[in-house]
Amino acid sequence: MTDILFQPYTLNPTLTLKNRILMAPLTRCMADADLVPTQAMTEYYGRRAEAGLIISEATIIRADGQGYPNTPGLFTPEQIAGWRKVTDTVHANGGKMFAQLWHTGRVAHPHFYHGEHVLAPSAEAVEGSVPRMRELTYQVPKPVTKQEIEQLVADYAQAAANAIDAGFDGVEIHGANGYLIDQFLHHDSNKRTDQYGGSPENMARFALEVVDAVIDRIGNDRTALRVSPGAYFNMAADDRDRDVFDYLLPALEQRDLAFLHVGIFDDAMEFGYLGGRASSYIRSVYHNTLVGVGSYTAETGSEAITANKFDLLAIGRPFIANPDYVAKVKSKAPLVAYSDEMLTSLV
Repeated sequence: MTDILFQPYTLNPTLTLKNRILMAPLTRCMADADLVPTQAMTEYYGRRAEAGLIISEATIIRADGQGYPNTPGLFTPEQIAGWRKVTDTVHANGGKMFAQLWHTGRVAHPHFYHGEHVLAPSAEAVEGSVPRMRELTYQVPKPVTKQEIEQLVADYAQAAANAIDAGFDGVEIHGANGYLIDQFLHHDSNKRTDQYGGSPENMARFALEVVDAVIDRIGNDRTALRVSPGAYFNMAADDRDRDVFDYLLPALEQRDLAFLHVGIFDDAMEFGYLGGRASSYIRSVYHNTLVGVGSYTAETGSEAITANKFDLLAIGRPFIANPDYVAKVKSKAPLVAYSDEMLTSLV
């Protein structure tokens, strides 16, 4: 049933994956105090190089993008050098790796970068506190100015260039899961009345500017994007959100990205304004390479690929529990069950 997962898959003339299994981005909060990848991280990713493609844990593009402790960066020479050790090891073990580029927007916290403001599309705060640091509560963000938006776009592009310098095969821009780019794409978090808010075209503008800047810097063949049409994480749903993605997804298709990645934790979730699952909605609008994710097993993921629901399968927590996930699935060996205790160390 899982044979389709082990077929090579050509993303474009530049990149061919040895199988259709991707390691999903998994935030582990294990970088050092300067947000530099550690030797333990190098070994952790190296052990998972049998995946057709590893997508790194979310990696911040600049200091004020940090919203969790010890998340790695890609904006200092030391961070770039640390990631180079990771990618060299993955490549030596026969793998490929994309960096996931991240700014958390309104769920950042000044504690991490000794700043004054949290930046977001609008002054719309998230309730609650920072995971793993519950004493830090979220703040009302400062709406970004046009000049600050231009700088953010430039910083995404620079982070993409840094990723290539660090040996990554490409980047996945994190435009999903309630973080900065996603905040522009949903009415709950975007109340702007300028050229970045109000209409679908305006609300999609920042995402497309980031994508275009990254493409200009490293090429569309090495640029991917993760999106969450369904608002569900740090975000309230709004029926008008569909209009934004009805505009955005065809525009992305024209840019011929390496792939588009569904941003969902459980793809069994359904959204009324999308007419069902996020993956089904995206597939109906976007016809290029699509990565499915969200509580799939190798078997159910294979069935979805065979049914043309998506093209590649990203696996998350089972990869934490099973560094040899690909080999186990291929040999039909039993998998180790994931448990939250596994988050305390890198294995």
